[in-house]
Amino acid sequence: MRLNFRFFRSEKPRPERGRLVVRGSGEHYQIEVKKHPAARRYTLRVRETTRAVVLTMPIRGSLRQAQIFAERNVGWIAARLKRLPESIPFTPQQIIPFRGEMHQIVHRSETRGTVWTERSSDGKCILWVAGRSPHIPRRIRDFLKREAKRELTAASHRYAEMLTVSIGAVSVRDTSSRWGSCSHSGALSFSWRLILAPPFVLDYLAAHEIAHRVELNHSKRFWKIVDRIFPNRREAEAWLRTNGSSLHRYGAKENLAAPE
Repeated sequence: MRLNFRFFRSEKPRPERGRLVVRGSGEHYQIEVKKHPAARRYTLRVRETTRAVVLTMPIRGSLRQAQIFAERNVGWIAARLKRLPESIPFTPQQIIPFRGEMHQIVHRSETRGTVWTERSSDGKCILWVAGRSPHIPRRIRDFLKREAKRELTAASHRYAEMLTVSIGAVSVRDTSSRWGSCSHSGALSFSWRLILAPPFVLDYLAAHEIAHRVELNHSKRFWKIVDRIFPNRREAEAWLRTNGSSLHRYGAKENLAAPE
């Protein structure tokens, strides 16, 4: 058995991260590798929200063994990714949700400006994008982030006034593990993808995080506060359980390594 002399150092090993690539069925798959002190064996999982493939290994494991393990299970990786909904890019003619309504992306190359919405004469919702084609995905993403921050800031201030609490800065990010957070100082952070959901879902997340300004936990008292300022909490939670993960398919980055 090959020995790795790094394991005989006196200091405690630290978690490490890396990447490897495996091939199966004519495709290349990028895999994020994490060493974790609590891991006792090699494991694989696929994050539904980002389609990222993650391999967790013991702190004294080797990348060579990780590669072998991943190659042995490439069929499972391919099958798991195939079951996930396909990513929908921000490109012309694609249909994406915006405030809970499906909008078709239409490019207006001859028009100056950025992004705006209209409802056509037949009732269809259009997301117009001006400018050159290469800038379409970025312009749409920037537009959605701006709208999300504006709506979440307004909702946060509204619920903060209801509870007579102060809040700090409101920011939006592309998070995959949580929809919102509230710091001890009152700074609020949300996923910009909430702008894709119906307005009552975005409002619920704002109310949820503002309630943490009174109770920085999830105690019974916390939930009573949320229910008082947002009576439709359970409806919003049910929507997120059913549809939340699908919001990450829109404009998502591709996790497959295309070039050979």
